[in-house]
Amino acid sequence: MSSGSDPIETAADDDRDLYDVATWEERTSLDGLAVAVHWLITRSAKLFVLLVAFVILLAILASFGLGLVFDPVVAALVALSAIPALGLAAYVYVSDVTTNEPLSLLVATFLLSILTASFAAVLNSFTRPFFAPLGYLGLVLFFFLIVGPVEETVKLLAVRLYAYSDDRFDAVIDGAVYGAIAGLGFVVIENFVYIAQNVDLDELEFAVGALGAGDGIAAVRALVGPGHVVYSAFAGYYLGLAKFNPENRGPIIVKGLLIAAAIHALYNSLVGPVTVGISALTGIPQIPALFVFILGFQGVFAYLLFRKIWRYRDVYRETHEHESDAHRDVEPELTEFE
Repeated sequence: MSSGSDPIETAADDDRDLYDVATWEERTSLDGLAVAVHWLITRSAKLFVLLVAFVILLAILASFGLGLVFDPVVAALVALSAIPALGLAAYVYVSDVTTNEPLSLLVATFLLSILTASFAAVLNSFTRPFFAPLGYLGLVLFFFLIVGPVEETVKLLAVRLYAYSDDRFDAVIDGAVYGAIAGLGFVVIENFVYIAQNVDLDELEFAVGALGAGDGIAAVRALVGPGHVVYSAFAGYYLGLAKFNPENRGPIIVKGLLIAAAIHALYNSLVGPVTVGISALTGIPQIPALFVFILGFQGVFAYLLFRKIWRYRDVYRETHEHESDAHRDVEPELTEFE
């Protein structure tokens, strides 16, 4: 197994200068140029990704008309539809027992997830026709091969682009927090698209009755939204685990994405037929039946997510209590030498 050092560096004494032989640091102007070019390339790649996402998002919004984007009733509907997801994300946030995450990183992650969601919109729209001829089986394949992996990846990308590389991302649990916030941003833009597609702007009024517009689409989206927070918080947790286990970073990130994508795709595959089945068996309308299914399905996976977060919290408190006890035990010995 590699020790992480060249054999020369391992065998040489500390006084020997191994620059440009077996070690390297920035010394010359050429070194400085190389560092600057590398910085420019990596930053340019991120900026290019964000620029493309912004252009796609503008095109999507323009397709509905900018009037709809700035309409206060639509904004209110989107906000109301995102409240359950916001509540769940807030719970993940307050469950972080380490340090409070800075508002700047939370807001940046939220906005980035709105941008990166545009990639999912394009890929989903482009690939869906290829699965359509297969009927329900094709739909299930579409959910497992495209929707789940793509949407969970673009949400994780929102965390990876900024918060992940910040020094204030300093604990595994931070990944779950930023993942949850990325899920919230995805909910907001997805809910806007669904509401924009299903409501008539001319018929909207700023009133409670607007919740029923478009066959109650805002109420339906409010039920669906928390799922995105759960999925991306799972993936985010493993992204945090990967940051502090760099030797296995790739497989850990993939594991988180596989978990999130599988739960997401399973929900999409079951929500339609199970809701219809519940409605048929009980005689209740489909919206209450949908609520029953979501409460059961998302409740199970939300509990599994919380259990993971609670386990981290408990271990964190135990280890820090032991650390405090050890510190108190040492203090009397130290005072003897004062």
